[in-house]
Amino acid sequence: METPAQPLTHDIVIVGGGLVGASLGCALAPLIERHGLRVAIIEAAPLPAAPQPAEWQPSFDARASAIAEGSAERFRRLGVWQAMRREAEPIRHIHISERGRLGVTRLDADDVNVQALGHVIPNAWMGQVLHRKLAGLTLDWHCPARVERIAPTPAGHRLALSDGSTLTAGLTVLADGGRSGLKEQLGIPSRAADYDQTALIANVAISEPHRGIAYERFTAEGPMALLPLPGNAMELVWTHPAGEEKARMALADGDFLAALQRAFGDRAGRFTRVGQRYAYPLSLVTAEETVRPGLAVLGNAAHALHPVAGQGFNLALRGVVDLVETLADSLAAGTAIGDMATLGAFDRKRARDRRGVVRFSDGLIRLFGARFPLLPQVRAAGLAGLNLAGPLRRDLARRAMGLER
Repeated sequence: METPAQPLTHDIVIVGGGLVGASLGCALAPLIERHGLRVAIIEAAPLPAAPQPAEWQPSFDARASAIAEGSAERFRRLGVWQAMRREAEPIRHIHISERGRLGVTRLDADDVNVQALGHVIPNAWMGQVLHRKLAGLTLDWHCPARVERIAPTPAGHRLALSDGSTLTAGLTVLADGGRSGLKEQLGIPSRAADYDQTALIANVAISEPHRGIAYERFTAEGPMALLPLPGNAMELVWTHPAGEEKARMALADGDFLAALQRAFGDRAGRFTRVGQRYAYPLSLVTAEETVRPGLAVLGNAAHALHPVAGQGFNLALRGVVDLVETLADSLAAGTAIGDMATLGAFDRKRARDRRGVVRFSDGLIRLFGARFPLLPQVRAAGLAGLNLAGPLRRDLARRAMGLER
């Protein structure tokens, strides 16, 4: 005899209160108000007390993310962009080059008639803006708390938390970055391709104004990116063959800046200061299932990409918006919120965008990492040709802005 389904405590439970989970909570605001949805967010890390906006001062060491113009438009619809843009530095130009080669591609906001191709925003500021929005919504927080066990039920999933709570949800959304082991508990495998690279990330000061230019530069060691920050500062993403970053991490600041100057050149001016350095191993990870009855997987839990192309969070935010639009249609039709037909429609809607971004990001890294005779000359010619071909350049700019779906 089948055990009766345990009554739902929540319609939606979001596992992870970081940027993706918080964005989803904000995007659900109209559905919470219109349909009285019961929503809970579970976050393992304690949330820092949020200062008032006038008190917030970014640290030179603060990590930041590149937000495509398409993502800025989605934040406008969520009602958070006006506050978020206070600390946003616009990207007006993107400069793509390969060290030792003459070919260069330049993308300009003017090519697509916008003021900016994207923006660079401190992660901490984005988080504070999103959490201030969440504070005005009727939802439940379990923080700090971890999901220790998750199991499917006839009506959705049951989640046992480290704070002693047990939640039952019609729809559970994994937005925890994939580090919690919940996918493994549910038997959801992931495909992983190790790049044998480590990203060294730090903020650097430069001697000249950056003029809103973001740089992507490909070197024999691996790709580099410099993203504009307020003032004469930029965020550096410098990839190294795995293990070789350790020597650079150990360098004194002056020696590190000299090594960076040699690797990048003088195009951005002289590097005058470096902040705290962080190192992360890089791989392409994609979940083999992103939906099941009563379950959706978003963000890095669904797809972890190489950071140089700057596509990961933007791809995740498009997934957030599409999921909420799909749920709105389902609720209007009177369908159960965790219905597989509904979630399958969402997954099919996302599949093309997800595949395209993964192929673009991965292909870019592998193309410039390959070492075959004459390939460097072909890449250089391709960059030069792309710079001369207006329609192709504008198409690439629109993709960088997250406007091609």
